[in-house]
Amino acid sequence: MTPSDALQHQLEKYRQMTGEQRVALACELHEFSCDIARQSIRDRWPEANAQEVDRRLRERLSLAYT
Repeated sequence: MTPSDALQHQLEKYRQMTGEQRVALACELHEFSCDIARQSIRDRWPEANAQEVDRRLRERLSLAYT
């Protein structure tokens, strides 16, 4: 299967999903990406506590909207 074929297959699967399923998937992907970002923050600032990690994550997310 070529990358183009795989993309078309994936798009077809998305089209078969209900709106609720697509929103749930989007939420899962968002949380997954936040978990990756949190780990990156912990790697860079190993002394940071959970509140500091969350604060830095919010800063990163806010940069996406400026």
